[in-house]
Amino acid sequence: MKSRAAAASPPEPLSAAWPVTIGDAARLSGVSAKMVRHYEGLGLLARVARTDSGYRQYGAADVHTLRFIKRARDLGFSMDEIAELLSLWQNRRRASASVRRIAQQHADDLAQRIAAMQEMQTTLQHLIHCCQGDDRPDCPILDQLAQ
Repeated sequence: MKSRAAAASPPEPLSAAWPVTIGDAARLSGVSAKMVRHYEGLGLLARVARTDSGYRQYGAADVHTLRFIKRARDLGFSMDEIAELLSLWQNRRRASASVRRIAQQHADDLAQRIAAMQEMQTTLQHLIHCCQGDDRPDCPILDQLAQ
């Protein structure tokens, strides 16, 4: 599985002939076609027009929305937070305080998760230091996990 940092190169500029297929929308936005369908199913992306043969047709605004979603996901926002951010983004009468509140809450949550992970890392490093790592069966790591 690719990490987000090792993902494909940045999406291309929006210079396609519109409308585009799901494959082109995915390529232009930097998300997979599967995720485009997923976002549409969640209601993050409005249902798009279809050709007579049933192929989805995406416009520049749809691809722009997909890019917004991708950037929000890259920052770790939840789907619910993204839905709220999308609603605010599309509402020109929004109060930026609402956006700031969501972003601040997310930053606070990240800080708590980072602190918890750092605590786990410290504990693991201590246990690793205590383990002889030899042929003996005694292992403080397993002892700690068994408590």
